[in-house]
Amino acid sequence: MKIKISSFVLLALLAVGCSKEKLNPIPQTQLSDAVAFSDSSRSVQQVFGLYSALKSGQMYAGRYQVYQDVRGEEFINRTNNAVTAWLTWQFNLTASANEVQGFWAACYATINRCNVVINGLASAPLSAGLKRNLIAEAKVVRATAYFMLMQLYARPFTDGNGSKLGVILKLTPETSSGDQNQARATGAETYAQIIKDLNEAETDLPLTYGNAAANTNRAHRNTAVALKTRVYLNMGQWANVITEANKIVPTAAPFRAASGVANELIPNFATIFTNYTNSEMILSMPFTALDPPGGQNGLGWYYNPGPNGGGEFALNTTGAGIAANTDWRATDARRSFLVVSGGQTWLSKFPNPNNAADPSPVIRYAEVMLNLAEALARNAAGTSVDSRALALLNAVRKRSDATIADFAPADKDALVNLILTERRIELLGEGFRTSDITRTNATFPAKGTVSLVAPATDQYIWPISIAELLVNKACQQNPGY
Repeated sequence: MKIKISSFVLLALLAVGCSKEKLNPIPQTQLSDAVAFSDSSRSVQQVFGLYSALKSGQMYAGRYQVYQDVRGEEFINRTNNAVTAWLTWQFNLTASANEVQGFWAACYATINRCNVVINGLASAPLSAGLKRNLIAEAKVVRATAYFMLMQLYARPFTDGNGSKLGVILKLTPETSSGDQNQARATGAETYAQIIKDLNEAETDLPLTYGNAAANTNRAHRNTAVALKTRVYLNMGQWANVITEANKIVPTAAPFRAASGVANELIPNFATIFTNYTNSEMILSMPFTALDPPGGQNGLGWYYNPGPNGGGEFALNTTGAGIAANTDWRATDARRSFLVVSGGQTWLSKFPNPNNAADPSPVIRYAEVMLNLAEALARNAAGTSVDSRALALLNAVRKRSDATIADFAPADKDALVNLILTERRIELLGEGFRTSDITRTNATFPAKGTVSLVAPATDQYIWPISIAELLVNKACQQNPGY
């Protein structure tokens, strides 16, 4: 078989560069399997290429996180630039919008690349152990891409328990043009495939790579486990979140993974975003000045004023925005990331021009702790307050605000609300707000000139890309578009 990647796949790969781990594939769009996977070096390079695809501009270079966050109430658009998520912020997208088409194409380019690599590795002349490891990494990337698609193009799992339409499941490589007609799977079927990939990856991934850089920018066993806590949380399956999180989060402090990579909270919150090779970063996408995320892609571009950014989105300091929330105290170290310039408040969590030296976090240990805390809190009997959930919440908050007294919520609902607020503070700008609203079937609050968007509204999710619909007559468009 010849590996002939379609044009949109090739464009997605050309948009990304190398990292400190040189996660850049040897160009192999026209090589046969016999050459592309002929030895361990070439095979590893093919897998590194998957991470390069995952950190493309539309994906984890920054745009995915921005799309997720600016749909919520935390940010106000300042440029009216349709190229940089203004239409997403407005809830005014069409099937032909740049972000709708670009993100869909980038995700499926990545998925197809994963399928090519998984298929090619199956018959590669490698040791059984290395082959399992590499295929497992590919499955983590594929599962991540499918999860990302589900957050924007599909109804939340909790709306109908997965019975609504998900996305198109493609599990075999597409190496030439052909029949593109394929219907969308259900949400349940899509999530089942995501969990299947992550379960198989957990079994076959290495416990550790033995060095800090690889342990933060390549998937290891804890990565698959951590991602499963995110997926199950979005499915509302609290018991499964608890089962997975228990593998890497102890029952009591100190909270540190007991096997594999010793993932844990690090003492200084700011350090997470200046040195990405730390024990809190379970997976991140590295960038450097020689390997930037590209123009108008990086998180630093969107959330910083000039000259370190494009001044696209300032923080919402009135109404429902978390920056205005009095529960986020002035003594909290995370408030140091809120800087005032030009009369606006900006998020400087990713301070470097175009994100050139900032990592793009995919999943951190703090998120896993909050995923577990929420699942424990919601799973508690009656109205009782789960003590372990409370301890996890207090650990995350007091890492950044040691002066605050321990939280003492009156009941289960109060604890859940505290955890949801903590997620908004801890994970601000990292791409969680849309998921945290939709998975709970909540309403997108009003912001600036934009009215609230209720769960029953068509704009609650994105339309399917017109580019897909033009070649795939079996693909169903979302209602209202």
